[in-house]
Parts: sequence; C-alpha cells; structure tokens
Amino acid sequence: MDTRAHTLRQGPVDESQYRSASSQNIAMESTSYISPTTANADSLNKEFKLHVGRFFYENGLDFDAASSTSFTSMISLFSRRGIQCQAPTVEELKGWIFMDVMKEMKERVDEIKSSWTVTGCSILLDGWTDANDRTFVNILVECPKGTVYLSSSDITDCVGNMEAMQTFFVKVLEEVGLQNVVQIITYSSSAFMTEAGRQLMERYRPIFWTVSASHCIELILEKLGTVDRIHETLEKAKIISSFVHNHPIALKYLQDQTNGSGLLDSSRISTMRPFLMLENIVIKKEALKKMFSSSHSQSSILISTAEGRKASELVADRSFWRGASTILKGAIPLVRVIEWMDKSGRVHMGYIYETLDQAKETIKEGFRKKSEYMPFWKAIDDVWNECLYSPLHSAGYYFNPNLFYTTDVYIDPEVVTGLTCFIVRSAADLRMQDRMIVQMEQYRTGKGGMAAGVGEEQRSNLSPALWWSRYGGECPELQRLMIRLLSQTCDGAAKYQLRRSLAETLLTKGGNEDEQKWLRDMVFLRYNMQLQNFVNGSFVSN
Repeated sequence: MDTRAHTLRQGPVDESQYRSASSQNIAMESTSYISPTTANADSLNKEFKLHVGRFFYENGLDFDAASSTSFTSMISLFSRRGIQCQAPTVEELKGWIFMDVMKEMKERVDEIKSSWTVTGCSILLDGWTDANDRTFVNILVECPKGTVYLSSSDITDCVGNMEAMQTFFVKVLEEVGLQNVVQIITYSSSAFMTEAGRQLMERYRPIFWTVSASHCIELILEKLGTVDRIHETLEKAKIISSFVHNHPIALKYLQDQTNGSGLLDSSRISTMRPFLMLENIVIKKEALKKMFSSSHSQSSILISTAEGRKASELVADRSFWRGASTILKGAIPLVRVIEWMDKSGRVHMGYIYETLDQAKETIKEGFRKKSEYMPFWKAIDDVWNECLYSPLHSAGYYFNPNLFYTTDVYIDPEVVTGLTCFIVRSAADLRMQDRMIVQMEQYRTGKGGMAAGVGEEQRSNLSPALWWSRYGGECPELQRLMIRLLSQTCDGAAKYQLRRSLAETLLTKGGNEDEQKWLRDMVFLRYNMQLQNFVNGSFVSN
C-alpha cells in the first residue's frame, strides 16, 4: 500500500438514498401499537396478529405452535390487562398474515432497489460447501439504503467449470442490472474464483471483482497464527483460558474482579478469537496473578490439579507476558479494522486504504526495531497484494475529500495507478474519459463549486458521497461516478451470519411446484427480515 458515466448533470442526491430502510421500518413499527382508546378493536387485533406473524416468520417457528396450550395461555394474558387480542390461527399464519407481511417486505426490497440507479450497489456472494461437498451461494445486494437477499443457488456443477460459472454470474448481473453494479464482493480467494473474477472484469469493464476485506484480514491473522512463536503463545493462552472457564472458583473470582467478564470472545470471525482471548488475558493480568497468589484464600484449591498448576506457572512466567505483548502489538490493530467495519455501517470505500495503512503504522510504532514488526507487515502485504487490494480502494482514498484535503494526504504510485485504472475502466469512451480528467483537476485544486466544500467544517459533517452530491455539481460525470464509488462497502456477506440451513433446505428438499414456491417465499422473507434487523454489526429488535 505504502458503471458508465452519463453526460447529464447529476445535481444534489436525495439524502434519503442514504437513510437505512431498516431503521425507517423499525421506527415505523415501534409506533404501530395503538391504544385501544383511539382505534377500534378489530384494527388493533389485526395489527397484533401481524406482529405475531412476523415473529413466527423471522424465527422460523412451526406454525402448529400457534395452537399450543402454552402459546394461547401467553396470549390470554393480554386480555386480562384489558387488551382484547386473539392469537392468530395456523390458517391465518399461512394465509392473509403471510401475504401482508410478504407484501411489506417486497415493498421494502423494491424501495432499496430503486436507489441503485443513483448510489450503485455491491453484489455480495455468500458461499459455502456442505458435508456432502455441494457448493451453495446466497446472493445479497448492498447499498447505503440497505441490504437485500435476492436468491440462493446450488453452484456445485459450476465449480471447476469456468464457462458454467461465467454463465451463472452473468445471470446474476442481469438480474441486478449491469448499469447498477459497481463491484462483486466474493467470499473466496481461491485460484478458480480469482480467475472467474478476472474474466468477468474483462467482459464488463466498469464492474470490479473484489474479495471481502474482513475475509482478507482473517487470512492475515491466520498467517500470523502459523508463526511458531505466535502459535506457541496462543496455545499457552488457551491453557489459561480453558482452566479458568472450566473451574467455577477461578471463573467466579475473575468475574468478581473484572466486572463480570471472562476470557473468551465470541467474535464472528474465528481467527480473531485467539487474539482477543490473549488481549483479555493481558488486560486481566493482575487479577490472574492475584488469583494464584498465596493471598487468595482458595489458591491451594486452584493449583491442586495438573491443569491448575500449569496455568499458574504460565501466569508467573515473564516470557509468556513478553510474548503476549509482542503479539498484541502486531495483531490487535488488524482486529480493530474489522471492528471498525462492523461498527461504521455499510460504506467503507473512501476509508479502507487509509485504515489499513494506519494499522500498519500503528504496528510499526509498537516496536523498536524493523526486524520486530516486519513479520507482521509481510503477512499484511502478502494478502494485500494477492487478494485484498483493488483499484477501487486507491480511487476511494484519492476522491475522499475528508482525506484528500488534509495536510498529511500521501499520493503514492499505487494510488495513482489505481485511480487511473478506475477512471479508464469506468469511462464509456475516450471523450468521457477526457472530460473526467479535466474535472479531476478542479477537484485536485479545490476550485469552482468544490471550493465551498474544501474546509474542514464542510467536509467533516458529510459522508464522502454526500460531499460529492453537494459540491460536485460542476463536474457531472465525475460527480456521478464518485457518488457510486464512495457509496460502496468493502466487506462481504459473512457479517450477516444468515442461517445457511434455510438455503440448503430450499435447494435440496424437492417437492412439487407449490411446495417449492412456499419454501422460496419463506427463505426470501426470513433472510430479508434478518437483513432488515441488522444494524451496524448486530441485530436489533423491532
């Protein structure tokens, strides 16, 4: 590290294109319970049944549960409070309630799709191989307005068959709309998928093939975990953690000393967990030492087993703590990048290049000698060069006004080459390319209409895409392209943790046409409800 533009004037973008459709719906639904004093009982009862239906659909509950004694008893509690609500029947859950909720979801999906023409979108591939070596993929589409599930496919016959894989991707692109797609974000860095992406980019020049940034950082952490001294220290940390969490006295003591927290971490990314566990151990170093010391009344009980004695020896070992400190200096800045992506919402493109570069600088600052931080840098650079880097990242860095109009912006050859590649691939023809190059000069010098947006106050209060919408009107071709570029994510579908068994059931169960349609509708509804309720790295309740 060291999309075709139009000649029409873009004008300011409606900022509702960047407002999450999920947050709008959540806000709407949170006020949808109406007092029985202001609405008739039938209307209230219908709304109540719709909410119960959404609960059943989102969680995949058996509709027969609506007839169970415990469920009807639970519903009867509302009547005791003076709210006359009836539990929905199985027939209603399969009938009008399902149709109403499905209609709501289709309207939400259509609302999000309508924003693609302005902000562009990213196709997210969520693929996996099951126990029977069948390969499946869920197709999601993400934009600032929200993320939607489109379909699931069995691509077993496409793996290893380039022509079949290309045909599959072309079908997906045509469904989304070639003119809407900025990039396809894949879950795999395999040689076959890399070649599939290269061929697709040759065929559709404005579209880029990228690998999920969190997946790439996972690969970096995986590389680090194979280094002997790092692996050895992580194994020692596992011994300490295993003892604490399998010994009630040790766990209770540690929780009492540290506000109820333990040593394990439940991160969605498996390769992060050992490093976060090690970080927790270092944070709780003094509590661990005190736990095994003679001043603790039950220390003799803790060290009465072989596991306890081994954990006690490691806690007393200075070399373990030195090794742990070294590892954390090199690994935690990378973990923070993933946490930043999870917490910062959907739009990363203007910042991913700088964020990775800052992570490297943070690692460097933690060491005195080059020989100490270079193993970490090498792991980062290897993955960056092999699969993570895209010209989109260089262009996102250069055209992010919050970075470009600062004193410490650094335009290295990689940035220049990347943004040039992006402009050339995105321009419909040489005339449009020439116009955008002229407009780039206005951006570079901060003159014309952009002059009003160069100041820190103007930049800091707007996302990069909205800045271009507000101040880039004199450069319509470049403005449209930058709004699309800077509205994209860099992360893949894994963060949503969609339940893959749903797609597997849909694609393997069989059945007649009506049964297949019912399954498709249920998968569409459940996945999109989960996506609707996913906000900034976690699920929220309606």
